[in-house]
Amino acid sequence: MSFEAQAQVISDTTKVVPEIKKIEPNKYVISKTIVPIQDSFKIKPFKPDPTKVVWMSAIIPGYGQIMNRKYWKLPIVYGGFLGCAYALTWNGNKYQTYQKAYRDIIDSDPTTNSFLEILPKGYTIGSPGIGTMSTYTETLKKKQDLYRRSRDLSVLISIGFYALTIVDAYVDAQLYDFDISPDLSLRFQPILMENMYGLHNTLGMQCSISLK
Repeated sequence: MSFEAQAQVISDTTKVVPEIKKIEPNKYVISKTIVPIQDSFKIKPFKPDPTKVVWMSAIIPGYGQIMNRKYWKLPIVYGGFLGCAYALTWNGNKYQTYQKAYRDIIDSDPTTNSFLEILPKGYTIGSPGIGTMSTYTETLKKKQDLYRRSRDLSVLISIGFYALTIVDAYVDAQLYDFDISPDLSLRFQPILMENMYGLHNTLGMQCSISLK
C-alpha cells in the first residue's frame, strides 16, 4: 500500500506539510504540520545594487535609471544630453568662425578675407552699424572671446549634468525600498502630568504624530 501527499501553501511565509504515520498494521494516520517556507523558495523583492548602478551610469549615461526602473526619467536624461551637445556644437562653431575672421583681419595676407564673409548681406566695412576697420576688428575679437567663454561654459555644464545623472541613479538605488508614504497618523490620548511643586497631579491631553 502506498500513499502520496503534497504540501499546501497557505500563505507567503508558511505551508502545510502532511506526515503519514503508521499506528497499527495496515492502519495509517495523516497529520498536518505548519512549517515556514524556506527563503530560497520565496520571491525576493527587487533591490538595485548601488555600486553597479553607479558604474553602469558612468559607462552608459541613462543606464542607471533603467536599472532602477525609473523609465520616466530617460527623456529628461537624454533630452539634457542633447541640449548640452547642441549648445557645445553651436558655440564651438561660432567661436571657430570668429576666431578665423579675427586672425584674417589682423594678418598681412590680402588673400585671407573670411572677415568679409560673415558680414550681413549688403553691408561692408564702414557701413552704419559695422564701423571702421579698427572698430570691426575690435568687434570680431569681442565675439571670439564671447563664444569661447560660452563654449567652455557648455563643457562645464555638460560635465555637471553627466555627474548629476550618476548621483541621481545612485540616490534612487540607495532609497529604492525606502518608505516615503505621506501617511500620517494623528493620535490624542489622556495623560496624567506630575506636578513638580508637590501639588495635585493634572489631567491633560497628549497629541502625537507618527510617520509610516
